[in-house]
Amino acid sequence: MSVRAVLFDVGGPIDTEVLHEALVDAHLIRALLSVGVNASEPAFEAANTWAVQSYAPDAYAAILWRLCRGDRLRAREAQRLFAESSVERRETRGGLELRPGIEALLTSLHQRGVLLGLAANQPAQALDDLDRLGLGRYFSHREVSGHHGYRKPDTRLFLRACEDLDVAPEQCIMVGDRIDNDIFPARALGMATVLFRTGRHMEQQPRSLQEVPDAEVHSVSELVTALDQLIASH
Repeated sequence: MSVRAVLFDVGGPIDTEVLHEALVDAHLIRALLSVGVNASEPAFEAANTWAVQSYAPDAYAAILWRLCRGDRLRAREAQRLFAESSVERRETRGGLELRPGIEALLTSLHQRGVLLGLAANQPAQALDDLDRLGLGRYFSHREVSGHHGYRKPDTRLFLRACEDLDVAPEQCIMVGDRIDNDIFPARALGMATVLFRTGRHMEQQPRSLQEVPDAEVHSVSELVTALDQLIASH
């Protein structure tokens, strides 16, 4: 069955999130200090590695839990403080950190007649960010979790995109940066998949054959090649 659509996660493939993740780490540490936990840099890095390797659905909450050493009251308060800092992170960052080359790729796919959709755990305002950057117009499916309430790895998020684009899952390629949230659920539906190795989950590894992506990339130029090959082979 030929490829008709490509679905993109926002964080990772489109948004590098470099400053975002730096702010996240700073605010996690600040929240921990506020509840009396002074984690060393090695301890924080170990907690981060543990969160990624254990496939924690929420890596940030997992890091706090690990460093609070099972203290429920401290972990709960640290999570509350970290959540409250989300507005500060957004205002400091000032919007998406566009990955170099991604606009040209989206333009090319759109001009070739490939349908583009979003498959992302993002607030609805992420669409405003994409529109301000001039990228929103390329996406025929313009919904993220903040619109419909489905969050990856819930396959209903992917099926909603397919429904909106009027394509079968087998006609889609999913591009994302997490095996648990992007690759596994998309593959379970019959989609081809590309893992963009970047950010906090860069070293996440498949736990079974069913979690192995069709391609792994580290740059937009590699992504271009991978998409061309997958489109040609289907």
